[in-house]
Amino acid sequence: MTEPAKSGRSAALVALGILASRLVGLVRQRLLAHSLGNGVAAAIWSTATRIPNVLQNLLGEGVLSASFIPVYAGLRAQKKDDEAREVAGAIFGILALVVSVIVGVGVLATPALVSLIASEFEGATRALTISMVRLIFPATGVLVLSAWCLGILNSHQRFFLSYAAPVAWNGVIIAVLVIFRHESQNALVEWCAWGFVVGSVAQFAVQLPSVWRVLGRFSPRPSLEAASVRQVVKGFVPALVARGVVNVSSLVDLAYAGLIDPRAVSTLTNAQTIALLPVSLFGMAISAAELPQMSADAVKSTDERAKALRDRLAAGLGRLAFFLVPSAVAFIALGDLISGVLLESGRFTAADSRLIWYVLLGSGVALGAQTSGRLYSSAFYALKDTRTPLKFATLRVGLGIALGYYAVRILPGQLGLPVDLGVVFITVTTGVTAWVEYTLLRRALTREIGVVPRNRSQTVRVWVAAVVAGAGALGVKVALTARFGAREVGEWGGTVLAPPALPVLPTSLGLLGLFCAIYGLGCLSLGVTQASALVRRVLRRR
Repeated sequence: MTEPAKSGRSAALVALGILASRLVGLVRQRLLAHSLGNGVAAAIWSTATRIPNVLQNLLGEGVLSASFIPVYAGLRAQKKDDEAREVAGAIFGILALVVSVIVGVGVLATPALVSLIASEFEGATRALTISMVRLIFPATGVLVLSAWCLGILNSHQRFFLSYAAPVAWNGVIIAVLVIFRHESQNALVEWCAWGFVVGSVAQFAVQLPSVWRVLGRFSPRPSLEAASVRQVVKGFVPALVARGVVNVSSLVDLAYAGLIDPRAVSTLTNAQTIALLPVSLFGMAISAAELPQMSADAVKSTDERAKALRDRLAAGLGRLAFFLVPSAVAFIALGDLISGVLLESGRFTAADSRLIWYVLLGSGVALGAQTSGRLYSSAFYALKDTRTPLKFATLRVGLGIALGYYAVRILPGQLGLPVDLGVVFITVTTGVTAWVEYTLLRRALTREIGVVPRNRSQTVRVWVAAVVAGAGALGVKVALTARFGAREVGEWGGTVLAPPALPVLPTSLGLLGLFCAIYGLGCLSLGVTQASALVRRVLRRR
């Protein structure tokens, strides 16, 4: 099997695992939207899960990918399996110790954190949020250890299980939502917090047997004796700071949304859940699959290393464009239909989908930069350089915070828009700053390994196919609305581009299916390489 084919197969396994996890996650999110709507109870859940989630984001997959996988995979590429096992055990011990300390501090500091992030919460709402955060914090610590399992399995080319493991976490919460569906909204979110705890343990447990098989014997104790462990820790600190500033940005976004009203908090959370689908399914899949390979390439001679990294980046960027360009166009042209399919049910209405569409406009702008930037960061991590991504992430976050307050609190009034629409500009600001970071990463890596070749002709064809598909599906939507009337979307735009007054699920699925069909046929007719390769792969399997 050739190296590009091997990387493509690995990315496909990651994507399948993520797809399984995300599909079950969407069921969970749809049930939450159905039961909680887009009001105070939904805002409590969003806040209570977001605050402890900082711990997972700080010490979880992103940091381990940046620091642990390059060292561990490099040792395995050099056939130093005993040293690799020693590193794995020491890092597990260090993680467990650090997580325990942070969980303890987080539980004690929960009231202050809730006041900082959700200053508008008062009385019973605030008390319930504090109780849930304290319950969820330790469970998030377990998810950090689950990310250690992911790092081990990825380095051994066992991609599917590590990314499908969150199915267990989502499945437990889904069971809670079904079993306790007749409870009050406040009681239901409390039960969901317990589901979060049980699900976290389940996600960790399902990976342990496979980790044990690939590692064999190892000693899970904190130690800095080995030089390789110290190298991981050396890379860990800048990666941790980088994730820290990104999480600060996420919490600031949540705080800015909280300045508007609780509905803005849940709207932003739901929109980000949708926006992360292509980032996770395609961007993460390709970056995660490439990182162990690039880490192995990094131990080659200077010229061989540079060429190998350029080739991997070029192939990865081509695959990213094929999947992410249509995703961005769909967010911009058909965002309300996507929200309708995924969330619209029960207390979640067409007006809520309309507002989420507006928020997804900014996500569409940011999509290409976020995913391509992740791939460029992986190349730096493979070179054991965690400082360069840190520098640019810090700049992006600082710029985002500076622009955010103006964009959320001042700009809507200057444009004559309702204050509630300030949440839209949160993702717009994210899009602008993401492109700044991507540009800086690309220029820095070019100085390190040379210019990464790009097939601009293929990229233009992908864009043409995506724009035609978006225009075609949007045109059919407008025609259906003219024929059958418009659904009520409340204050958010009247009948302009409103969805037709037809059953939500089949109509939205049909229009999104039409978009995909036009895009696929357009890519094939224009000779897009990835489309032809995908068709050949499918036909071969038959």
